[in-house]
Amino acid sequence: MTAPSSPEAPWPVRTVARKVAEWIGRLGEVWVEGQVAQLSRRSGAATVFLTLRDPAADLSVPVTCARDVADRPGLELTEGARVIVRARPDYYIARGSFSLRATEIRAVGLGELLARIERIRRLLAAEGLFDAARKRPLPFAPAVVGLVTGKDSAAERDVLVTARRRWPAVRFAVHHSLVQGVNAAASVIDGLQRLDRDPEVEVIVLARGGGSVEDLLPFSDEGLVRAIAACRTPVVTAVGHETDTTLVDHVADVRAATPTDAAHRVVPEIGEQRRLVDGLRARARHLLTVRVEQSERWLESVRSRPVLADPERLLHGRADDVAALRDRARRTLTHRVETAERDLEHARARVAALSPQATLQRGYALVQRADGALVREPGEVADDERLSVRVAGGRLPVRVDRQDGHP
Repeated sequence: MTAPSSPEAPWPVRTVARKVAEWIGRLGEVWVEGQVAQLSRRSGAATVFLTLRDPAADLSVPVTCARDVADRPGLELTEGARVIVRARPDYYIARGSFSLRATEIRAVGLGELLARIERIRRLLAAEGLFDAARKRPLPFAPAVVGLVTGKDSAAERDVLVTARRRWPAVRFAVHHSLVQGVNAAASVIDGLQRLDRDPEVEVIVLARGGGSVEDLLPFSDEGLVRAIAACRTPVVTAVGHETDTTLVDHVADVRAATPTDAAHRVVPEIGEQRRLVDGLRARARHLLTVRVEQSERWLESVRSRPVLADPERLLHGRADDVAALRDRARRTLTHRVETAERDLEHARARVAALSPQATLQRGYALVQRADGALVREPGEVADDERLSVRVAGGRLPVRVDRQDGHP
């Protein structure tokens, strides 16, 4: 037993390496699935070296096995092949490296490959990567189309020729990548990411011709599917023939049956668009003509009305009405003024008749004391008191003089 490490008693490197080797050794034999990335058979050597790669994680581990294990009858061990390996993990202390020592290698059959693809499909579908809500519409008549395909491939030629024939103004940003083999998925991912970062690219087409299930296997790679899902640019896939379906077809915004079909979906056909524009132009011209004709008929009907045919006729009739109303107003006003004058004369006559001055004119007089108070009784005045008598012609000063008891 080794004492626990501490700052005062650290372990040497060899101790750590030995403990790592012991921990790995306790794992025992395991079954591992992967893809053969590198294969080295040295002439006369009893050991075969290969690299087993996990495409989804871009992780690889070296594997060693006896020659009779690699050359087992019925086993075609080649680079790119999918295999299942029974191996014991091994940690080489001298170099500090990890490897697997294989005791049995089995080829993954077509059924196993399809089952593995189906497991990945279910996993990605559960994460929502295939949901229809994530699909984005393609732009109409994109100026620049990105294309990821094999160099000088029939798929590249089909897309370029068909698209330029349909829409001559389209431009392409082409990225040539591997479309088959161990490194195909990583190469396609690199092309997708490069084009996705290009601000001029409006849509990306991923195209490859037909092939066997094994040939199309990179296009069911989990890492490639996730890379397409992460793209900000809409992606169109055209992998294989119409009957071929890979996982990238599920995550793409649009799945085309063939590379030629992808060109049809990405750009419009210029002749068809011209016919459409001509049709819309003819329809607009027809609608405008109908509207103008309707307006002309309406104007003709309006012009035929008497009020617009002879506008002065209406004015003449209104002028007679105005004159009649003016005469009626003048007569009414004159009548009211005359009536008011008569009422005023009557009121004036009544006021004059009731006025004290009229009473004085009839010979009556008003007797007032010095303070202006009227004298109504003889007893109200004293003897020798001075009074003022008001008659119709003016005022007379008088003095009270009582004789024989009478003033």
